[in-house]
Amino acid sequence: MTRRVRVVVLALGGACLAALLVAACLGLPSFGGPLHPYGDRAVHASLSRQTANTIASVNFDLRAFDTLGEMSILFASVLGTVVLLRQTRDEKRGAPEPEAVAPPVRRYALIVLPVAVLTGLYVIAHGQLSPGGGFQGGVVAATGLHLLYLGADYRALERIRPIEVYEMGDALSASGYLVTGLAGVLAGTAFLANTLLPYGTFNTLSSGGIVPVLNAAIGMEVTCAIVVLLARFLDQAVEIEEEDGNR
Repeated sequence: MTRRVRVVVLALGGACLAALLVAACLGLPSFGGPLHPYGDRAVHASLSRQTANTIASVNFDLRAFDTLGEMSILFASVLGTVVLLRQTRDEKRGAPEPEAVAPPVRRYALIVLPVAVLTGLYVIAHGQLSPGGGFQGGVVAATGLHLLYLGADYRALERIRPIEVYEMGDALSASGYLVTGLAGVLAGTAFLANTLLPYGTFNTLSSGGIVPVLNAAIGMEVTCAIVVLLARFLDQAVEIEEEDGNR
């Protein structure tokens, strides 16, 4: 394909996309108007399934299949990073040397670390009840764990962060999301349909049907994925060296 043909194809594709976006925008409700058909339906569906957080209901009930796609993108990104940043033949692994940490930084990091991890787990566990959820809580828990790198050293972080365990956790949580969806098919309904579990009592941890189950799977997947992702980049920056000694 010549350069000119590629430009023509790109221009045609861009024009079609622009036309679709304009048509979609023209069909939206008036800005600030009282009519919000999608929002009204989302809130009604959330309340009917005893899910206090409407956003969680949208993510893990009304459009749980779309959330599966988002999770797959993160999973594929981490897998690609692991493959690209793997140790090659002309590289060696050198033990990092500990460096002095300022006492205020050490105290702050070690005090905030358990608070950050517990906060992330809390946000995951209460995703169907309050703002937050698996995506947000997973990022908080994973990054909070790395305060140990700032407060101590890289070797201390490695001791509480076995990469193989987190890689398995990433795969198992992604599989758990899929298995939950397939269980609906085996039960005679639809993939990821919120019909497997009772909806429970409104505003309790056991409410929402499969919403808390899918939310927990996403929280585990995001936590493990971020840990593995940061581990590969930190390995390149701290441990892995070329044969000539360069980082």
